[in-house]
Amino acid sequence: MTLSNVKSITWAYSLTTFGTEMLNSVFRFYYVKLFLHLYKISQVAFHQAQIILLIWNALNDLTGYFHNNPKTDCCGHRHSSVLYSAPFYALAFLLPWFPWKSYQAGDWLSGLHLVVSLCAFESALTFIQQARCVPLAEIFNQHESRLPFIKINQVASLVGSSGILFCDLVSDNMENLPRFQASAVVIATLAAASLSMGTCYLRRLQPPRSPEDSVWPGEQDLPWTSVLSLMSQILTQRNFRLFLIMNFFQVFHLTLVSNFMMIFADHLVPRDVLPSPIRSIMYGAGFLCPQCLVLVHQSWLKKFGYYKLILISFYLEGTASIVMLLLGQQRYYLLALYLIIIMVTMQASLCLFHLPLADVVDADLLKFSRQWPLSSMVFGINALFTKPAQALAPMVTVSLLAQYGYGSPNKSSISALHEAMFNLICLVPLGIAAIQILVWSPFSMKSKTEYPGAF
Repeated sequence: MTLSNVKSITWAYSLTTFGTEMLNSVFRFYYVKLFLHLYKISQVAFHQAQIILLIWNALNDLTGYFHNNPKTDCCGHRHSSVLYSAPFYALAFLLPWFPWKSYQAGDWLSGLHLVVSLCAFESALTFIQQARCVPLAEIFNQHESRLPFIKINQVASLVGSSGILFCDLVSDNMENLPRFQASAVVIATLAAASLSMGTCYLRRLQPPRSPEDSVWPGEQDLPWTSVLSLMSQILTQRNFRLFLIMNFFQVFHLTLVSNFMMIFADHLVPRDVLPSPIRSIMYGAGFLCPQCLVLVHQSWLKKFGYYKLILISFYLEGTASIVMLLLGQQRYYLLALYLIIIMVTMQASLCLFHLPLADVVDADLLKFSRQWPLSSMVFGINALFTKPAQALAPMVTVSLLAQYGYGSPNKSSISALHEAMFNLICLVPLGIAAIQILVWSPFSMKSKTEYPGAF
């Protein structure tokens, strides 16, 4: 494959990154506040929806290896999967923002609405992500070529993340639902167009297969016994197991902060301290600054490698949590800054997680002398083990806050609720950072040329 072709593939892939990032960031940032505050969903219905989502995600990821089954035309090609799924993904994104009726507090229909919205969105996202996970591991098979690929995709993520700032400014922190709905339609249209355009370009740029390579080993209709055998082989890598544990806590923490950042800010930072436009900038910065940080510090990534940078981010989160805990919740400006720092640090380190995953694919290829890398299966296993955190984080958070009067009309417990929220946003990052440091420190796959822990 020529250098110009590789660059073209990178830019085409970045279009799909832009569309995916725009829909995913807006959906996860707003849906919890929408259903808890505007639709007044009951705590029981909210928990039931998250449990159903947990099971649904597991089924999605377990059946993900059919993603390359050539017997079904829409699944027979990774690029076709994205192309056909893009409109469904955009429609699934729009589902939660339009109520099915005027909901009353605890209305059972709002619970059903949440279940349908979450399952539809996660299904479309899983289908697209399993197709998009391949290029970094298979096309860009050298560490040096992966860094420019990540850089260009961070630019796409940066632009895509601006959707939160756009929605928040237009809707006045989601206070104006019709305006928010209009901005969501604009975002869905742009994302669907971007995904479709990027996929069309990728299909044109993909080199043709020879007749003898018409079906790759990874694209065969494998029985479940073979799939489980391959999964167990991949999981023999100690480094991969360490990464899965670390990533589970990262996803849990990121989900908690992104889902509840607006709620925490509304309760802990008074409106007269941070007016609506400043809050919008604050929320946008939490998603825009991580991409900028990764772009600006590309030289650090080349010099120190992803292992050290990820480890440093855990120490930064833990240190920031201790400092904020000592300062107390009355330092409103510092508290707002702390929320941004935690979000930026988590998002920036998460941007690097594709690099160790790609190295796991390479190590598995060498260890078992495979003819083709099992990229989809490695990324699928990662999703299978880490996606439960996306359902557990909101469930645990709502359960803990409900004990201190969250969702209750009784205003007498508001001080206890605020104290609980403050402790939550300080102690959870501190505890998770400690666990991640312990788990990530033994990770030994620190360079592309050495895999001491993979064998």
